Amino acid sequence: MTDLLFGLGLSTSAAPGADPVGDARRAEELGFDFVSASDHPCGTQPTFETWTMLSWIAAATSRIRIATKVLGVPYRSPALVAKMAETLSRLSGGRLILGLGGGSADHEFHAFGLPVPSPREKVDGMEEAIRIAHGLWATPGFSFRGRYHHTEAADLEPKPEHRIPIWLGTFGPRALEVTGRLADGWIPSLGYAPPEQIPAMRDRVLAAARRAGREPADITCAYHMTIRVDEHASRNSVIDPDDLIDVCGPPGAVADALAGFAKLGFTAMNLAPGGADPAEQTERLTREVIPQVKAAL
Repeated sequence: MTDLLFGLGLSTSAAPGADPVGDARRAEELGFDFVSASDHPCGTQPTFETWTMLSWIAAATSRIRIATKVLGVPYRSPALVAKMAETLSRLSGGRLILGLGGGSADHEFHAFGLPVPSPREKVDGMEEAIRIAHGLWATPGFSFRGRYHHTEAADLEPKPEHRIPIWLGTFGPRALEVTGRLADGWIPSLGYAPPEQIPAMRDRVLAAARRAGREPADITCAYHMTIRVDEHASRNSVIDPDDLIDVCGPPGAVADALAGFAKLGFTAMNLAPGGADPAEQTERLTREVIPQVKAAL
């Protein structure tokens, strides 16, 4: 297995000195397959709005794919997101990966004056959002009436000229089944889906795909994790109480961990460098870890 994809998780920090565009350009130079950014619009620390930031990054790069990891569906109208996605995909030459999720941070809904969906409502609303996007991208005058979202003879033009893959950040049984039925990719975070739980979760996704008449192999399985290369630390080391790292250790140990995740069925890794110097970590991952992973597979 040598076609493992590697993504770089970008910080959305807007603090002095932050340079997400420069980080994305460097990721492209280093050979990463995609960059991604999370979606948390509310907070006390200065941050960029994810979609706007990634649009700016797409304009400043030429090859690397651009992923939302993941947009909280309840924050935005699904039909408008479908339009936004078509535009960004078209202007970037088909490089968008549209990551969606139910929205995990309920306090952000409260803070921005949005209704707080129940877990069931989040899953059902996410499924409706996918059906709306697929319908608008393919069908003139598309009408859809769901429990939470609807369209009325809606026209989205132009239709996408490139396929827009939808990846879902899902964890619970119902959400995993939606992933298998409708999505092009599954991108769980290690912090919510530890390796020992992955086989059962992945089996649920793939079984749902088979029941829907889909080819399970067509679903990209991408593992998101925070990561740090550090000869003096291990997975359980406390580097900084506020710096939660999923995978940590010397280059060989980190490479072994990633290779093990690939053997669980992951075909992509989304690596968010941790520590005080993410740029240095990105360079180390490229030089010292990723080549070892590819060699092992």
